[in-house]
Amino acid sequence: MRKLIADLRAVTGPARVLTEPDVVAGYATDWTRRYLGAATCVVSPASIAQVAGVIRACAAHGVPIVPQGGNTGLVGGSVPPAGGTGPAPVILSTGRLTSLDPVDARSGQVTAGAGVTIARLAGHATAAGLRYGVDLASRDSATVGGTIATNAGGIHAIRYGPTRAQVVGVTAVLADGSAVGEISGLTVGATGYDLAQLLTGSEGTLAVITAARLRLRVPERPAAVLLAGVAGIDAAADLLARIGAAVPALLAGEYVDASGMALVRRVAGLPPPPGPGCSGFLLAEIAADQGDSDRVEQQLSSVGLPDETAVAQDARGMAALWAYRERMTEAIATAGIPHKIDVAVPSVKLGAFAAELDDVVGEASDASRGTGARQFGQPLVTVFGHIGVGNLHVNVIGPDPADPSVDVAVARLAAAHGGSVAAEHGVGRAKTGWLGWTRSAAEIGAMRAIKTALDPAGLLNPGVLLPSR
Repeated sequence: MRKLIADLRAVTGPARVLTEPDVVAGYATDWTRRYLGAATCVVSPASIAQVAGVIRACAAHGVPIVPQGGNTGLVGGSVPPAGGTGPAPVILSTGRLTSLDPVDARSGQVTAGAGVTIARLAGHATAAGLRYGVDLASRDSATVGGTIATNAGGIHAIRYGPTRAQVVGVTAVLADGSAVGEISGLTVGATGYDLAQLLTGSEGTLAVITAARLRLRVPERPAAVLLAGVAGIDAAADLLARIGAAVPALLAGEYVDASGMALVRRVAGLPPPPGPGCSGFLLAEIAADQGDSDRVEQQLSSVGLPDETAVAQDARGMAALWAYRERMTEAIATAGIPHKIDVAVPSVKLGAFAAELDDVVGEASDASRGTGARQFGQPLVTVFGHIGVGNLHVNVIGPDPADPSVDVAVARLAAAHGGSVAAEHGVGRAKTGWLGWTRSAAEIGAMRAIKTALDPAGLLNPGVLLPSR
């Protein structure tokens, strides 16, 4: 590997190739601490030409490449595998691809490097009087390239769609070092396959994204945020539908179950929510009607809100209600190493999924620990997420982080109710064996054929997304 490292240093400069074991280990461990592997080194190119040079060098030595953005993934998709034969991969960090062009006001678009964080992009758009449609709790670390790779959704997916709906064009480097894509900003054209859409959701298995042309939105000012105590997830979905029918636009629709609410209150020191004894809580953010905030109260009066509802229309009050949802991930992390299972379930099946969840998790946990395991206590199960698009984040604390039994059981349950085993966090390494539960053999075969055509040597993020043959 000494010759490879010398070649990489010739491309990026010596300081941009990290080989110290302790430093490399930090990049090779994901945010959940459940997925970690071994890497030869970490290299940080600063241009598309350097990315191409890095890929050519790795290809010449037959060394795999793991593209990595902010490393906020939860399914092991941005870190190397834990073991295996052959040389350890090179982690290609996009952290220096941070160019951010002026906003194009005519088209309502902007071009951003793959390493630009979502928070920086959002602030840049806001300064130009526009907004970026994707927002998520990891905004300060998550990057443009990473969110495109996983087609992240976020809290405003109910209004603006997932990342796929924001992508107008990309530039990227293929496994042979060829640069492809365009970022002219044109939204019409009939010149063949749409590479930008093909690479969105591909999780670094087809190319390394270097920059993207992104659609921006006219900002819609929140007129109100409400937090309502409800009887459960089905009741929350029904209430959200009624609110959506009564107001000009829903900017967000989020759900937190009772155990999650108790945890976030304890960790973050938050006051009791409305209806502290309720089984679940719906948080909804509502846009103003042509700037008329006064009409929101009138519109909501026709919904039939539960008595256990708090409504805020000032910035401080809205932020206080959002805190129950925004601090969930932080709160869960303090309770242990969680099994974080990101799934999607059709709206009409949410209640049935939730009704079976505790038993499914309990049975899987017991089976993994052996007979009599129940005496050690039930695992802590919390459910929250973007209920407006059926995206649920199931978090389970208690079972061994290295044992995937609970993850498998929850994913099977989602698939059994017509859902998806992966929503906005991608398939990664964790879910490759489950892909067939929600995608047909023909679909997986088509994806494998695309992978083989673009990366015949299998150097780009091997072991991610596609199941083993």
